[in-house]
Amino acid sequence: MELADFLGLIHPAIAVFFVFPLIGIVGNFAWATRQRRLQTIDSGKSKIPPVVGVEHRRLGTWLTGAVVGLALLGLAYPIGKNIIKKQLWDKDFFQVIFILLMFAATITSIVLLYRAKQALWRGIFATLTGAGLVILGCQDGVFRRDDEWYWSHYYFGITAALLMIFSLAIFPDIYKDRSNRWRIVHTILNCIALLLFIGQGMTGTRDLLEIPLSWQESHIFQCDFVNKTCPNPQPK
Repeated sequence: MELADFLGLIHPAIAVFFVFPLIGIVGNFAWATRQRRLQTIDSGKSKIPPVVGVEHRRLGTWLTGAVVGLALLGLAYPIGKNIIKKQLWDKDFFQVIFILLMFAATITSIVLLYRAKQALWRGIFATLTGAGLVILGCQDGVFRRDDEWYWSHYYFGITAALLMIFSLAIFPDIYKDRSNRWRIVHTILNCIALLLFIGQGMTGTRDLLEIPLSWQESHIFQCDFVNKTCPNPQPK
């Protein structure tokens, strides 16, 4: 395994040992928070401590940053590999500068989203963060599986990240809205995000099986992936 192959494992490794456990913890606190709210409405009290709501919000904000960071890392590897492979700094220097600026702008936007208080600025920085992810995802080198978007690791991941960004942006409104409209929206969207994360685990495992090692690429990419055939080796 060469250095390029090792770098390709950083994204799935962080997902396995940090992001997915965090998803489970946040989901557990979300369920406990809902059960406490329902018990309080029904009987006026609950044995579930009120701290579950605070922890759900705190870890939920961590989860959004982790998912966005993981998405950026997952995009940086194929984009960077494509830049090095095609030596774009010689062929299209401004494209390389644009990509670097987009990474910087997206990271800056998510940081400012955490700090924004007013709804308008939260909406602006959430939009900029989401737009940055989408624009970076459109760059050459990113394996999107456009013909199978409904089963694509890229599309699942970008959609889940956008949902998490939106959830972070509306967090303050959830506690101000007495009609519970934003709370319902938050719950529905995050249930969808949870299903997407489950799909991420499956599609990510599949893609890892399909990605050859660096020294194998010249041989593997000669295969016909549609008909599932490979050329016969030349006799010695």
